[in-house]
Amino acid sequence: MGYDVHITRGDWWDQESTRISDQEWLDVVHRDPDLTLTGEVTATTPSGETLGYANPLLAAWNTHPDGGPVPFDFRKGRVVVKNPDDAVLEKMRSLATALTARVQGDEGEFYD
Repeated sequence: MGYDVHITRGDWWDQESTRISDQEWLDVVHRDPDLTLTGEVTATTPSGETLGYANPLLAAWNTHPDGGPVPFDFRKGRVVVKNPDDAVLEKMRSLATALTARVQGDEGEFYD
């Protein structure tokens, strides 16, 4: 399952909060040389099964210190990252600043 952290305006679960628009997200992705709009991510389970997820607004952060791409999933007016480490949280804070938003965990805590 995992723990999601969100770049959001207002509380991530609040459907009435101001959403980040698709165009705002695309503008940030296109201005950031470390992000690539991929639209899809795949992973292999320990048993060897390949799982995939597709979303046309899915971007990958390609310069994580550990080397692997990190998916940044834009959906419902917010950006969602699963189980972010400290480096990812720092990238999320940078993106949140560009989007006039905040970084918030599943339990409502903010990562300012």
